[in-house]
Amino acid sequence: MEADRIKIRRKEAGAGEHLVLSVHQNPDGSELPLLTFPALTAPGVVHGFSTRLGGVSEGPFSSLNLTFSRGDEREKVLENYRRLAEALGTLPERFVLTRQVHGTNVLHVTKADAGKGVTRERDWDGLDGLVTDTPGLVLSVFSADCVPILFWDPVRRAIGACHSGWRGTVGRIGARVVETMQEEFHTDPKNLICCIGPSICRDCYEIGDDVAERFLEAFPGEETRILENKHNGHWQLDLWAACRIVLTEAGVPDAQIHTTDVCTCCNPELLFSHRAALGGTHGNIGGFIMLQEKESGIG
Repeated sequence: MEADRIKIRRKEAGAGEHLVLSVHQNPDGSELPLLTFPALTAPGVVHGFSTRLGGVSEGPFSSLNLTFSRGDEREKVLENYRRLAEALGTLPERFVLTRQVHGTNVLHVTKADAGKGVTRERDWDGLDGLVTDTPGLVLSVFSADCVPILFWDPVRRAIGACHSGWRGTVGRIGARVVETMQEEFHTDPKNLICCIGPSICRDCYEIGDDVAERFLEAFPGEETRILENKHNGHWQLDLWAACRIVLTEAGVPDAQIHTTDVCTCCNPELLFSHRAALGGTHGNIGGFIMLQEKESGIG
């Protein structure tokens, strides 16, 4: 297995649990690795973060690219979804995909939305977050350095997922997911388990004065926690810490927020990274979460 030869470069875990790399063997003998959090490895919920390994795409999309919009062959991306679905114990027809614009819109999806973005056309745009209490739906968000966040309410049996780039983090999309789960499912934030997935680390994420100013305005008093001024217009930004602040401010207990120890930019052989690709063509990895079905499927 290709994953066996790749050593994961891990960051010192700031809080929560280390990601676990597991390998699923498909019926055709192919293998597909997934990164998972122990906190979300529990009865009633299925989740995983894909890597760039285990698919059939070629070139800069090699091999488990999950985006249709960057020039990869559609049939190869569909085969990648078939393999991913097998690893998650579901079907491609049950995925629901965002259409990300670095915003803060969150949508409650239901059985009627199954397959949108993979086997059916989406009827939405500008959507960076999803929530549901429908078992069998796979909520899907994508990144190649931005932060994917997964949400699980084991009490109300509801889940959420969002894509939090720097703009979404400034706009507090994580809090918007929590608010939507409160509105739609009567979720108590104190019951939520949240996982901040593989994404770019502080050491790799250099920004300019313009973006730093946005964070200084959005997170007053938290400057030393999320920013390091390298001077001459250069800063290092800690999106992981900023997302954590957003979630705790929304009422999620700090002990129930788990932050990745795997940086996309530090692991270009394992994960797609926009910065590691120097802005060139590349694929996307994804974060996925699904409520398990107790008896029958959703059709």
